[in-house]
Amino acid sequence: MSARWLEPVATAGRAGLFTLQMLAAIRPSMKQAGETLRQAYLVGARSLIIIMICGFFVGMVLALQAINALAQFGAADQVSLLVGKSLFRELGPVLTALLFAGRAGTAIAAEIGLMKATGQIDAMELMAIDPVERVALPRFLAGLISVPLLTAMFSAMAILGAVVFAIGVMGLDAGVFWSKLQTGVRFGEDFMGGIWKSVAFGGLVSGTAAWYGFSARPTGAGVATATTNTVVISSVLVLVIDFIMTSFFT
Repeated sequence: MSARWLEPVATAGRAGLFTLQMLAAIRPSMKQAGETLRQAYLVGARSLIIIMICGFFVGMVLALQAINALAQFGAADQVSLLVGKSLFRELGPVLTALLFAGRAGTAIAAEIGLMKATGQIDAMELMAIDPVERVALPRFLAGLISVPLLTAMFSAMAILGAVVFAIGVMGLDAGVFWSKLQTGVRFGEDFMGGIWKSVAFGGLVSGTAAWYGFSARPTGAGVATATTNTVVISSVLVLVIDFIMTSFFT
């Protein structure tokens, strides 16, 4: 019984040591920067379409629910303020991180797990090449770069969706909509607060995916388990870290 309860603690410790090993492998070189940018394209740019589509419809749903709720108090003109605050502070970073985990995190874990299953990781070690530096680190840094940019795009598309529904469908005054958004949402506190969250979420998701890829059993079932664990664990951690960061910085 005690050994079963200690196993998650041991796993967390190994994951922490793996993260420190990745951070220690950072070398300011053109080769590492080039590989990081290549991975940022693979995990970031290729996730852009799903981020934009989901952001647009999340904005429409938020506007719909906000108008229905605020109209009961005669405050339907405050819809842009409610949508902007909730998007920039919470929904934008969190939903982007969850979508990133499902789209890019699984790809990272599956790719690294497949490399381990086919012996490529062992071959790198035999050639005195650090697989953590060559394989894991660029994907980790790519997550740090990509998720904040994807979060900004998600929030922009959500605002566009809110504009389409609130102004185009419900007929709210465009001037009031934009003035409430401009005066009520603060760049440093709201927008940048969400961006800093997204930086933490990006590193969390990509680091978790790299860890499960490296720790996967070298079998097909092992790779599948690592992919599933990446989505589940990273999603839970995103929500937990979001609560902790909101508690400390609000």
